[in-house]
Amino acid sequence: MRIRSITIGTPVSYPVVEEPFHAYGRFQAHARQAFEAAQLPVQTVRLATQPFPEILAQEGPTLAGPFARRMETLCQSHGIDYCSIGPVAATQPDPEADDLAYVDAIPALIRQTETVFASVAVAARASGINLIAIARAARIVNEIAHSTPDGFGNLRLAILANCEPGTPFFPAAFHRGPTPSFSIATEAADLAVEAFAGAATLEEARTALRQAVEEAAQVITAVAHRLEAEFDLPFAGIDFSMAPYPETGRSIGHAIERLGVGTFGGSGTLFAVALITGVLREARFPRCGFSGLFLPVLEDRTLAQRSIEHRYTLDSLLLYSTVCGTGLDTIPLPGDVSDEEIAAILLDVATLALVADKPLTARLMPIPGKRAGEMTEFDFSYFANAAVLHTKDCGVPSILAHNSFYRLIRPDAPAGERA
Repeated sequence: MRIRSITIGTPVSYPVVEEPFHAYGRFQAHARQAFEAAQLPVQTVRLATQPFPEILAQEGPTLAGPFARRMETLCQSHGIDYCSIGPVAATQPDPEADDLAYVDAIPALIRQTETVFASVAVAARASGINLIAIARAARIVNEIAHSTPDGFGNLRLAILANCEPGTPFFPAAFHRGPTPSFSIATEAADLAVEAFAGAATLEEARTALRQAVEEAAQVITAVAHRLEAEFDLPFAGIDFSMAPYPETGRSIGHAIERLGVGTFGGSGTLFAVALITGVLREARFPRCGFSGLFLPVLEDRTLAQRSIEHRYTLDSLLLYSTVCGTGLDTIPLPGDVSDEEIAAILLDVATLALVADKPLTARLMPIPGKRAGEMTEFDFSYFANAAVLHTKDCGVPSILAHNSFYRLIRPDAPAGERA
């Protein structure tokens, strides 16, 4: 198992001052060493701010690019690998509460940086779904796809639904509050692979995985509390998610198949996903963020291979999201996918997030020049090339054209909320 990220959450103001970054630089260097000494290799250290439109409220969206470049420079100067500047929070029906011009500023700041992540929040439990924001978000997904090499810029953009601050995983990470803190994101799919290897029954598999998770969490927590005391930086918890790496031994798809599902994507996959998620929910550790199961097509070797074999679809992945992780992550789509079709996919993700009352994200990656079924050709160590997934090419143009905001009522909502 590895630490995917030590994520520092901090408030910033504009113009951004460098002084706090000196302390963060010292912290990240010491934290890397401390976790390495505990036999927990650290992949990255990251920093997340409050939503960037709040930081630039007095300056406006035209300064989004300069702000992102400044954050990138400061992070790189102090040993921080990546920065998330948070979401455009388009989750209120009051049009004055959201400036969607900040959404339109995201493609340029993605093009102008290499390590800055951003997001758009299009749905929230209390308010509903912002259909205008979904349409704008779909548009910028396509713009980024066709203005960055191989559409790779969309790796740094997520569309959020029902997501709270405090997750250490990017691109969903953002910070709230006046006090900095840090949290841990795990890369733990290999724990499931190992736990299921020798299990003769489901109960043995469940027990072995829970024990592995809790033992690893104890080590992480002990190191984190020492860092907390030494640097006076609050520890906010562990997002103990089964994030994979593109090797078979660190593939959550491979773990699911080891559990007894013949092929990832076949019948029974939903059960296996629910079993793993259930273990994470019952395991004891100081939690934050998703603490669930990730199914990123381009980051998991088994998922990538099963896409080539046509074992699952977009709808399959959305079905699995009903009982697990983050939604639709690193999904390769045809290069000619329309804005309307992307919006329809985002609408379904937002709907599921609100009806199931869970946080979900979408990181969609149209691949210019590629059609459904063709292979991606990324040269990136964190990706396993996969088949471009089919879309339905129909979209929801009438819904997007004639509506702006819709509040969904959960089936289990009290009668007063349904009225």
